[in-house]
Amino acid sequence: MVRGMAEFGAEGILLAGAGRALLLQLADPAVGRGVDEHSTFVGRPVNRLKGTLTYVYAIVYGTDEQVKEVRRRVNRAHVPVRREAEGKSPGYNAYDPELQLWVVATLYDTAITIIEKIYGPLDDESADAMYQDYARLGTALQVPPGMWPGDRASFSRYWSGRISTLRAEGGGVRVGRGLLYPKHTALWYRAIMPSARFLTAGLLPDQIRKDFGLPWSDRHESRFNRTMRTTAVIYPKLPQGIRHWFKNYCLRSLDAEIRAGSRAASARL
Repeated sequence: MVRGMAEFGAEGILLAGAGRALLLQLADPAVGRGVDEHSTFVGRPVNRLKGTLTYVYAIVYGTDEQVKEVRRRVNRAHVPVRREAEGKSPGYNAYDPELQLWVVATLYDTAITIIEKIYGPLDDESADAMYQDYARLGTALQVPPGMWPGDRASFSRYWSGRISTLRAEGGGVRVGRGLLYPKHTALWYRAIMPSARFLTAGLLPDQIRKDFGLPWSDRHESRFNRTMRTTAVIYPKLPQGIRHWFKNYCLRSLDAEIRAGSRAASARL
């Protein structure tokens, strides 16, 4: 049976990779500068995470109305995120398809990393299906279809090339550290962060882990591998309602917000 994103995209275990994907995005200097200067991510991390995942869930599982709404939200949020180059300071633009490609690439690579740690390596057909499904996350915005690497081998070359030169700096490190060590967020969020930092560190390439100041050792590596093996035994046995809870919650919330917006628009007429 071919298993693609339609099967795996709703799995709550993918939340374990949220920190990895975000830090990899921030490690791109242009993304890091844009987020540092325009985003409220550090002050509202849960809201921002929900917004990102609602976009993913809507593109994969949503109705035409839901897809239209999340595209509108993302495009609106991207409008002010731009700055012209000034002297030695390079500019950035959230509509840059290369930057959007990188963001989607981090989501795909993180998802496949998590899924294969929990469910084991996918067969070629399922892996190809999941790979092509992720292209839709970018092409729904500004990534031209031809820009997404044509197959998994092409993506591997693209990914290896990016990772080999990727170095987090300045604003990206500042935002990442603020997320990893929150000071002004809910108590429950601060309580889960030691475990979240540990999982994030274990999933990151070594250089990026160092860039963000995440400690790692052979003891950490051994503990991380045990954690993944244990999770791989327990998680797949959970009821689907639990495993897919966050996806269902996000789409229900999106529907409620769309209805509320429609009522407000009607009241203004």
